[in-house]
Amino acid sequence: MVQNPDLIFGKPSEISFKHKVMPKNFLFTSESVSEGHPDKICDQISDTLVDAYLAKNPYSRLAIETFATTNTVIIGGEIRAPEISKMEIENLIRQTVKEIGYRQDGFHFENLKITNLLHEQSPDIAIGVDASGSKDEGAGDQGIMFGYACRETDVLMPAAIYYAHRILHNIMDAIRAGKLCNLGPDAKSQVTLWYENGLPVRAETVLVSIQHKEGMTGQQVRDLIRPYVESSLPKGWMCAEDKFLVNPTGKFVIGGPDGDAGLTGRKIIVDTYGGAAPHGGGAFSGKDPTKVDRSAAYMARYLAKNVVAANLAERCTIQIAYAIGISKPLALYVDTHKTGAAGEDLVKMINELVDLSPRGIRTHLDLNKPIYKRTATYGHFGRTPDADGGFSWEKTDLAEKLKKLA
Repeated sequence: MVQNPDLIFGKPSEISFKHKVMPKNFLFTSESVSEGHPDKICDQISDTLVDAYLAKNPYSRLAIETFATTNTVIIGGEIRAPEISKMEIENLIRQTVKEIGYRQDGFHFENLKITNLLHEQSPDIAIGVDASGSKDEGAGDQGIMFGYACRETDVLMPAAIYYAHRILHNIMDAIRAGKLCNLGPDAKSQVTLWYENGLPVRAETVLVSIQHKEGMTGQQVRDLIRPYVESSLPKGWMCAEDKFLVNPTGKFVIGGPDGDAGLTGRKIIVDTYGGAAPHGGGAFSGKDPTKVDRSAAYMARYLAKNVVAANLAERCTIQIAYAIGISKPLALYVDTHKTGAAGEDLVKMINELVDLSPRGIRTHLDLNKPIYKRTATYGHFGRTPDADGGFSWEKTDLAEKLKKLA
């Protein structure tokens, strides 16, 4: 029996949309994970291979997925790219795991069993994506991509995800420098901030779970990481002692894929805005820049950041929608949350300044480069643009042009 969709979803006329108004005083939480987290290991392996293929041919077509569990890594997906030998791919995977720091019995870079299931890209996808005759290059898939920027931090990122990343990054830097020898590469953080009049003013709760050697007490781990947590937050922001939670289960010796399997693309909110903004659903890692899941999300962040940098809004959310095989986006939506210029005016300005086709995005942001492994940890946004073109979507070189049009 076929059900009436109106009975399941409600009739369209019964649905109303109201502009969401943010409360003035509230708690908001975001989480981060370290490079040794099982899912992040997989993101790094996928993007390591993306970089390797793009280094051989900047127009390689790639969709690489990674799965990791106890001393096992499986890669799969579809590619259209120059050949890289299976031995070279295995060496890249082992080197990535080694750099992360895994030398434990259940996950050791030397002992990994690696299965390679990569295969040729479907010609049906290629028909839609490839340029031919008068047809421009089409989007690699359908989907909606979001970008966001706000004034909560100097890098125009939401504060909770920014500090959650910063805490782990500082701890992992200390581990790599040999200052925290008894701690391991697998870690997670979670930061809850208290907002007053819409602005973050302090940390309500800070949670860190981090792998450690056998025999360490919870207090020892807590004492080791406290200075790095405190220095990662603005002065006076540290939470009360009873709200500083470290390894709440009491023990975290078995970490990485030996303790919990990993998979590419399972940390998309960690990768973006920590839940402070919408997410289209598509993951980034493992994909070449013809995949709008990745490139259009980068462009949406670039545009939102430049709108805020141009002082045209305090907060800005941008959505771009695509159909597979079609060059131009189906829709561009801009919301400044009643903090600045009208969205429809910004849509006109953006369309005047930027080509939002997949080719236009790749060209504007110079994305056909091996610049992706570095994006696979501590977020794809809020980073410093690199001299070689990495994080080009974090530049604010469009701000002056937007100001002039405004």
